Amino acid sequence: MTTDTKNGTGRTTGRGIGLAAVRGLALALVSLPGAVLCFCLSLVSIALIPIGVGIVTTPYALEGVRAFANARRVLAAEWGGVRIPPAYRPLPKDANPWARTFGMLRDPATWRDLRWLPVDMTAGFVTALLPAVLLLYPLEGFALALGLWRVFPDTYWYGFVPVTGQASALGAAALALVLLFLAHFWTPRLLGVHFRLTRAVLGGGQRELAERVRVLTETRRDAVDASAAELRRIERDLHDGAQARLVAVGMDLGTIEALLDKDPEQAKKLIAQARASSVEALAELRELVRGIHPPVLAERGLGDAVRALALRLPVATEVSVDLPGRAEAPVESAAYFAVSEVLTNAVKHSGADRIWVDLHRADGMLRATVTDNGKGGAVIGAGSGLAGVERRLGTFDGVLAVSSPAGGPTMVTVEIPCA
Repeated sequence: MTTDTKNGTGRTTGRGIGLAAVRGLALALVSLPGAVLCFCLSLVSIALIPIGVGIVTTPYALEGVRAFANARRVLAAEWGGVRIPPAYRPLPKDANPWARTFGMLRDPATWRDLRWLPVDMTAGFVTALLPAVLLLYPLEGFALALGLWRVFPDTYWYGFVPVTGQASALGAAALALVLLFLAHFWTPRLLGVHFRLTRAVLGGGQRELAERVRVLTETRRDAVDASAAELRRIERDLHDGAQARLVAVGMDLGTIEALLDKDPEQAKKLIAQARASSVEALAELRELVRGIHPPVLAERGLGDAVRALALRLPVATEVSVDLPGRAEAPVESAAYFAVSEVLTNAVKHSGADRIWVDLHRADGMLRATVTDNGKGGAVIGAGSGLAGVERRLGTFDGVLAVSSPAGGPTMVTVEIPCA
């Protein structure tokens, strides 16, 4: 079977026509019951969210819808040359039911799937069935011409031809020949119509492009704001910290120069004071550099950088690392500062006495999970540190998920796409 993958139509003869008809019939038999089942289960599950049952069942129902839609994407590519890329937002696999439910419901691709199901059980069913009908329906006309019309006592309609005798039965055979001729050219094309209809409804198209532009605009603005805030922080720290100490050292040196001959003892005291100030200024500069990009992160990678970060915490922290190699520097930096912010929040607000950090790579994602045994209640809200982490991760198409029931424990998961 030769298929025009550019427009999803096929030019076939013989075996290819029959194959297109069989595939269309199979799609029709799958699309109607499958779409009805997925649609009903999803609606019922979503309707049960207010009473709590839907929080548990909705992720499973929507996963079923996605599996059904993805199976049709595969068939569209293999049978019709029509590619319909999935555009689901990533969700952490270990997120709690609440986060998974509302994360999936906030995804525009979920609502495209749900809108596609009624189309698939109606127009999709018809367009899938037409190739088989166009090929098989002429057999009835030939059977009428061979005498099947005698079985029916009354007028039998074949298409628009009323069959009452042998002459009209031959007319039905002529119509069957026309239909068979059309089937030769249109059976694969009608199957292509089904797949293009699926792509029109299931694919993102302009809406997905608009959503992507909106997300990129927001993340770019957040990245610019974060960069400006970081520059202001560096300027403030330099002005109020190291710069002020270095100015004081310069003044002390001037005083030492004036006292060196008149009061050597006082000059020695000022020298010691200047030395201490220079040491403090150097420490502040090192801390400032560590805040911009920790040297251990550049030299030894994310795992050792997080271990070093954990050693400075006042809470017992266990770090587990399973990374096969180094990610790109911006990805490592984003993951490091995200983990740093989450750990800071845990130390300040959770009341925990133990923290666990897990770093690993899975399915093309760099995943960092921070768990504490504190009091729980952490949320991603406006003005919170977690909200800032979420905005920064958006620059990398990253995801932040929080599971923090009252009473604890709290689990914060960060996922960033990485090669």
